[in-house]
Amino acid sequence: MPIVAPEPARLLAAIEQQSGHALQCGALLPIDTTRTLIDDGGVRFVVREVSSLARKDAGAHTSRAADPFLPYDPDLFVADLSGTHVALLNKYNVIDRHLLIVTRRFEPQEALIDLADFEALCIALRAFDGLGFYNGGPEAGASQAHKHLQVVPLPLDDTLDESTPHVPIEGLFDAVNFVHGIGTVPGLPFRHAFAWLDLLAEGAARSATDCYRALIDAAGIGTRDEQGVASQAAPYNLLVTRRWMLAIPRTTERVEGISVNALGFAGSLFVRDAAQRQALAQLGPMAALARVALP
Repeated sequence: MPIVAPEPARLLAAIEQQSGHALQCGALLPIDTTRTLIDDGGVRFVVREVSSLARKDAGAHTSRAADPFLPYDPDLFVADLSGTHVALLNKYNVIDRHLLIVTRRFEPQEALIDLADFEALCIALRAFDGLGFYNGGPEAGASQAHKHLQVVPLPLDDTLDESTPHVPIEGLFDAVNFVHGIGTVPGLPFRHAFAWLDLLAEGAARSATDCYRALIDAAGIGTRDEQGVASQAAPYNLLVTRRWMLAIPRTTERVEGISVNALGFAGSLFVRDAAQRQALAQLGPMAALARVALP
């Protein structure tokens, strides 16, 4: 029997219900953080100090040998999104209602994001206004080899006033320059490619797939064939909302020992302790992003 995508209200209810269940049974292990704001380059960066991040590192290390998504923990299961994807709760979540959009069968994280991936992402983003993101390879912050996108609700920091952009870097988007439909953001001091889009429109998944391929080409990420699988030629991060998409090629995962994944380029960074927070403040978040991305 074919799988029918959940209606937005049903998916939202499933997220809430399963979050409560997973917390109660201990399957969901939220990571406590303290928050600091650092203004840099026209962006108010949200820096979360994650004193227990070592716990996540240990979990990621032990789960690489045994794929945590095959089988997945049923206590973290939210919904069947399609015949190819399921939605799971992120076991070690820093942000509430953090979803993982995971392929049912194993696909490598370095494989290109395809139409089925974007169809599953669109189902989640129709249910709630969120930030989708992708860590293309270990150098881009991926901790699992099994292909998965991630979605967190917006705003990224719900303690700020309503005048603050829901995604901190959105404050720079008023100055985007476009050439043949591909944008660059003057305030971002690293290589990237940007585009506006509408993921609530009809045919949004196909439009998003085409946009993604154009952006990874424009950013110099490129593609290659890996044993018959269309794959990325270089590590990268991708950010996707209902309204825009941004691709950033990567060179390394860490700066000053601080791990940076796609959320860093949205304006949300994570540090282990006060020493890393001070190092980040001294270097500057925007300079830190430039150090892990292509110039």
